[in-house]
Amino acid sequence: MTSITASHAADLVAALLFILSLAGLSQHRTSRAGVGYGIAGMALALVATVVLAAQSITAGAVALIVVAMALGGAIGLWRARRVEMTQMPELIAVLHSFVGLAAVLVGWNSYLEVESHGSAQTRIGTDLLGIHHAEVFIGIFIGAVTFTGSIVAFLKLSGRIASRPLTLPGKNALNLGALGAFAVLTVWFTVSPDLALMTAVTVLALALGWHLVASIGGGDMPVVVSMLNSYSGWAAAAAGFLLDNNLLIVTGALVGSSGAYLSYIMCKAMNRSFLSVIAGGFGIEAPSSGDEEQGEHREVRAGEVAELLARARSVVITPGYGMAVAQAQHPVAELTRRLRGRGVEVRFGVHPVAGRLPGHMNVLLAEAKVPYDIVLEMDEINDDFAGTSVVLVIGANDTVNPAATEDPASPIAGMPVLRVWEAEHVVVFKRSMASGYAGVQNPLFFRENSSMLFGDAKQSVEEILQALGGGGGASDPAAHQTAAAG
Repeated sequence: MTSITASHAADLVAALLFILSLAGLSQHRTSRAGVGYGIAGMALALVATVVLAAQSITAGAVALIVVAMALGGAIGLWRARRVEMTQMPELIAVLHSFVGLAAVLVGWNSYLEVESHGSAQTRIGTDLLGIHHAEVFIGIFIGAVTFTGSIVAFLKLSGRIASRPLTLPGKNALNLGALGAFAVLTVWFTVSPDLALMTAVTVLALALGWHLVASIGGGDMPVVVSMLNSYSGWAAAAAGFLLDNNLLIVTGALVGSSGAYLSYIMCKAMNRSFLSVIAGGFGIEAPSSGDEEQGEHREVRAGEVAELLARARSVVITPGYGMAVAQAQHPVAELTRRLRGRGVEVRFGVHPVAGRLPGHMNVLLAEAKVPYDIVLEMDEINDDFAGTSVVLVIGANDTVNPAATEDPASPIAGMPVLRVWEAEHVVVFKRSMASGYAGVQNPLFFRENSSMLFGDAKQSVEEILQALGGGGGASDPAAHQTAAAG
């Protein structure tokens, strides 16, 4: 009785730590504490689970669990140390796939262990048998959808497959048909469980998960990652019911609900339907001009941009995925400090889906010690562009595309964007004239008040710093290491 009480107490404390973690992660200033709470909660949950399991299984089984934990922890630590910030979205997608796969394996194991030996009614009771059947079936379905959906998201985010949406004939009918088939199979399995039905729902869910995410365009992938996060939470909760683990149920519900709420917020920011996200029904992109240019663009050099900034009254920097790829956040932070020291008002305008992960740009800017109070969301900065002297678009593309508001036929039509073109001068930092991740050309590049600064974003910003006076790479920790090594 004491061990059960201790286990419940550990579960309660771990659940509270997870809730504190979510609360801490909601703000920049408390994010480090939030991560600490999460680590403490997970460590407590793992220890409590192993200690409780040790009382009912053999020492050899406990040893296998410890080995598996050590091996998984070592792989996770290795990947965390090696992964670049630009690779975080695809890493998270892969981690979501593991949760989904675990839910599928738990469901199959629960069926084989409890029901295939002919002792199901004796082990869990006749009244609860139908509920258990439904739990197994639903858990496998959610897990399998999460697994293949996350794999496709990883492949798109990492560039291994095209980011354009898959548009099969009758796409929505296929999705609805799969959901209808799942409902029928669930009732059938609850009444008469069979391995063939288990196999059928697993295959059906794997195919549905693949199709749901494959049908979504690259420009909407940040929302997909958030939604898959929610799916993985519900998959974990389903596994918790099957394993009779209250903490797993609570944790899964926290992840599932917070992921769904984040997706809802992002959908509002992108003018998308939340229900269509769940159904994989958005992201159908109309034929676009792709990389085809829509006029003549004007090129500038770093020295000219430095002169423009020196004369500016106010500057807004809108970062995007290109800044992350170039690792330009430290030179950008130094440029911010240099301009503010000259009396120029400098602020950042961050689109809700800038980068390929919610909060991607905010993390990079916080890492470079950019003050929180000058990093503004899209709704906070959009009305100020008309009175801004210079806007620096560093690696952003789809989030500053005027076609979203001016071209009803555009694939991103209706998506709220940063209205940078309203400023007096716009300087776009890009490597080439290629279209963005959504595959849509940007008319901003050809506007009269826009100029293109081609090249690596980090190098370009450092050249601007040098033109303004003083070295540009001093604020970058990597620059210090390189200099020391030389």
